[in-house]
Amino acid sequence: MKLKTKDRKRFRVSNKVKKVAKRERFRLSISRSSKNISAQIIDDAKNITLLSASSVEKDIKSNSKVDKTELSKIVAEKLAKKAQDKKISKIYFDRGVYKYHGRIKIFADTLRKNGMEF
Repeated sequence: MKLKTKDRKRFRVSNKVKKVAKRERFRLSISRSSKNISAQIIDDAKNITLLSASSVEKDIKSNSKVDKTELSKIVAEKLAKKAQDKKISKIYFDRGVYKYHGRIKIFADTLRKNGMEF
């Protein structure tokens, strides 16, 4: 079965992260659409999702008059707060298909400002 270009990129980036990943760190997978952004922290050893945050959640969606870059900052701050509550500070950033610029870069910078290491 031939994979699409998007799927090949996703597997290539995720597999590189998983190969170098040590067991004391978790993987932060990010996905975005034209309007929303979501992220989740995954434990690859147990294959479970530990935390997640999305711009579709009710408390974030109530801020209806914010642009997409501001939405990325809000979601990143919420995810960082949840991670601090569970005492997670070191992660691997899995950007997936997306280039490291724009909303993805803003998301990563906001996570770093809030105490995450990657």
